[in-house]
Amino acid sequence: MSRGKPGGRFGIVDIGSNSVRLVVYAGAERNPVLVFNEKVMAGLGRSLGSTGRLDPKGIERALDALRRFMALREQIGVPVLVAAATAAVRDAEDGAAFLARAENICGFSIDLLSGADEARLSAQGVLSGIPEAEGLVGDLGGGSLELVPVSSGKPGPGTTLPIGPLRLIDLAHGSLAEAEAVVDRALGEHEWLKDVQGKRFYAVGGVWRNLARIHMAHRDYPIHVLHQYTIPARDAADIARLIEKLGPKSLAQIPDVSERRVEALPFGALVLDKVITAMKAKEVVISAYGLREGILFDRLDKKEQAKDPLIAGCRDLAGRLARFPQHGGEFFKWTAPLFADGVLGETPAEERLRRAACILADIGWYVHPDYRAHHAMTQILLAPFSGIDHAGRLFLARVGYHRHEGRGEPQMLGNLAGLIGEREHARALVLGLALRLAFTLSGATMGMLPKTRLEAGKNALTLVVPKRHEPLIGEIVVKRLGALARTIGRKGDIRIGR
Repeated sequence: MSRGKPGGRFGIVDIGSNSVRLVVYAGAERNPVLVFNEKVMAGLGRSLGSTGRLDPKGIERALDALRRFMALREQIGVPVLVAAATAAVRDAEDGAAFLARAENICGFSIDLLSGADEARLSAQGVLSGIPEAEGLVGDLGGGSLELVPVSSGKPGPGTTLPIGPLRLIDLAHGSLAEAEAVVDRALGEHEWLKDVQGKRFYAVGGVWRNLARIHMAHRDYPIHVLHQYTIPARDAADIARLIEKLGPKSLAQIPDVSERRVEALPFGALVLDKVITAMKAKEVVISAYGLREGILFDRLDKKEQAKDPLIAGCRDLAGRLARFPQHGGEFFKWTAPLFADGVLGETPAEERLRRAACILADIGWYVHPDYRAHHAMTQILLAPFSGIDHAGRLFLARVGYHRHEGRGEPQMLGNLAGLIGEREHARALVLGLALRLAFTLSGATMGMLPKTRLEAGKNALTLVVPKRHEPLIGEIVVKRLGALARTIGRKGDIRIGR
């Protein structure tokens, strides 16, 4: 994959075994913001296992989809568009002939990814969205399963197995029992899976996302964000086995299952069950990032790749919604004394979340005052961030709530209350109250806050304000300083000085 500079819309055409998809991002940047996404379930690999060739009807559906995608490229305005084909085209006898027809429609060459390239890029996509991932990445497409160990931010040597659901359906003639034997043989050839035993399994692919949606619905889980949704391995295996037993009619009645995935779901569930067993997985973590995000990440320069995806995403959202997007830096420095050693303290991970919360502090300003707290909380819970788990999302969301509502308790938490511990709840309240005070003191403008400072002593939390700005101290400032001080077990105090 050639590299390109960030900036300008960036598109990817993904020609897979089951679907052909066009995704358009706002730019080739560390936090990819999706602006258009369309998928056609062409089924190119539907008959590949038995015939060795692409499905004839699938070929025509795929080519029709490409014609539309090229028209959309002109309509939307996508200066940089790359296309990649995967397992079905790679393995089919007539793959080269299809590729020639597809390239004629696109007007540029299409990358035919090797199994090794597909595995590497899928793993890189997961790491771009979950930098701390440690364990095994599995990307389940219609024709293949890519398995790649990941550790210390890097993918290891991976493998590609011909056990995607469409291929299994074809090879096993729709029989799960026959498919089970195929999967057992494929996984049994890879002793290295023992090296990742007891670690997390990072699941990529539409079939597995549907399984996660079922688990969410069963738990009545209110954060409908699949990225980094975590399922205990035992729960994942139980759901997979249940899905294997259900027929098409029963599966079609499940509201959280895509109608287009019904046929493939039991076979995808079978593969998940077998992988969990083979590696004795600790947890299954759903990744919304995979091959396409890996392709995008591969095109970034080193400086852009090195950025923190969460911080980049927060800055992007603040740039769109906040009055002064740069305000976050002032808030971060100003709140630091509250989290110094001897006061609340903070780990590097907690400092990172504090920085993110400060960047997001003003994203709800334009909403009616009565709704700002819940709006800010919802915006953060559901924002398209990566590099953050659901507990981290809830922490940031609570900060956003308290920044507008003070000490109030949000009613929308439901069964999320136990997702973070008492320490995190307390820290979110302190940070939210500090930001609430900061906005009041500065009049929500840039440049004023750095002229003041907080000093956290043993018994008092002191706000130091220069003499020339003494008129800014009013009843509301005193009140909010007192509320913040009490939260950390101190008395509020104001000192007029230089």
